[in-house]
Amino acid sequence: MSALAPNTPVIVGVGFVQNHADDPLACPEPYRLMVDALREAAADAGSAALLGDIESISVQQGMWQYSNPGKLIADALGCPGARSILADLGVLQITPLAELCSAIAAGEQQLGVVTGGEAKYRDLRSKITGVPVAMTEQAEDTPPPDVHHRSADPFATEVEAKRGIFLPVELFSVIESALRHHQGLGIEEHRDKLAQLYSGFSEIASRNPHAWRRERVTAEAIRNPEGKNAMIAFPYTKLHNSQWNVNQAVAIIVCSVAKARELGLDESRWVYPLATAQSKHVVCLAQQRQLHSHPGTVVAGERAMALAGVAPGDIAVADLYSCFPSAVQSFAQDLHLDGVCPLSVTGSMAFAGGPYNHGALDGVARMAEVLRSGEGMAASTRRVGLVSNLSGIFGKQGVALFANEPGAAGYRFEDVTAAVAAQDPPLPVTADYAGPATIVGYAVSYQKGQISHGFAYCDTPAGERTVARCQDAALLERMTREEYCGRSVLIAADGSFSEADESGARTACA
Repeated sequence: MSALAPNTPVIVGVGFVQNHADDPLACPEPYRLMVDALREAAADAGSAALLGDIESISVQQGMWQYSNPGKLIADALGCPGARSILADLGVLQITPLAELCSAIAAGEQQLGVVTGGEAKYRDLRSKITGVPVAMTEQAEDTPPPDVHHRSADPFATEVEAKRGIFLPVELFSVIESALRHHQGLGIEEHRDKLAQLYSGFSEIASRNPHAWRRERVTAEAIRNPEGKNAMIAFPYTKLHNSQWNVNQAVAIIVCSVAKARELGLDESRWVYPLATAQSKHVVCLAQQRQLHSHPGTVVAGERAMALAGVAPGDIAVADLYSCFPSAVQSFAQDLHLDGVCPLSVTGSMAFAGGPYNHGALDGVARMAEVLRSGEGMAASTRRVGLVSNLSGIFGKQGVALFANEPGAAGYRFEDVTAAVAAQDPPLPVTADYAGPATIVGYAVSYQKGQISHGFAYCDTPAGERTVARCQDAALLERMTREEYCGRSVLIAADGSFSEADESGARTACA
């Protein structure tokens, strides 16, 4: 490794912190969890002294309200001169890490950290027990972060909001129906597939020492709604959903090869960021031409692999963003990873934990551990791992590649937003259409175990997209037993939809 360029970025330490205390007073607040995770990462790197040399601290925005969390962390760690960077919700979670690696590769800095932390379980226990918990409030004269990455991108279109669809679980279940239809799977066959996929994730989580939940769960227990595992949006039960009631923090320390050698860090434990590609071309779900596949994923994946000099078959293991099953499956499909490698190293956000806005960092940190050890991989000198990330409802996509050995081209980054925008113009969307339309994706939602309402994303004869709502329990129940993607429905002037017979006439619904 003596031929390595001195400004090659390397991940030298990763740290994880969890707190399962039922007593809310026994769990630190979020920024303290991040401080502890950074200390764990320094210990993992083999040098507590490096904390004093930190030049930048990038923090993913959480549910907390710190105005400048990077400063709180810097003061606690004894590196008050470190630049503070804050990334809002809606910024791809791998962006700050990519920017840090790029800055090191450009010779602009030597050592930085990326971190995120959440204490939602602490808040939940506080509410349940009635025991208040304190949160640090920074003074009004606290300087703002040195860098603040903001996002004002839309989460949904006006027509989606008008129809009352805004929950992520509903939106991702729409994608799920489109995936099922594209794959030609029957309703029950598809439910079995999802259950097997997530049971496998629980198995991975059982071997992940940092997973929030480490019990193995059978496919049957995941598939079928029973007890606390309620159906939320068909076919998703609670166990298919990201678990954000966690007290978790993660930290990743990246430095240049020159700095790592100056600190005397063990080179056998270094993990090399190879390439990152990201698309920030936002197309809301209702405007997406294909609900099951995303050009941003395809282009970002192809570019990241080209920059790293690898092909899908070279990927030994992945951690695909797993807020919901359709995210995992769509990434696997568009990145050509189905049947190629394990799709998670964490065990998914359903079991390993799905903190509000730093789940992808958990994936990168765990990936670093797995690439070091070769856990679960075929014997090979070089091991390459892929981590994917999305923001919104597949509104942005990012792909990052890592390895236990350096890449021939060093670290590479590319923003593919313009290329994606050129091939992915949004569909025109209307809220005013009435008449026959074809379902391209749908959701059936539940409240307290009972069907409550549903949505259908439909293509009109004029080539526009619209979203319609239904509260007919009988029709919605049929939509959980029969495939309705590809079927014709009738949309009324009030935005509701009903079943249509072969002639296109409205069918009476009991």
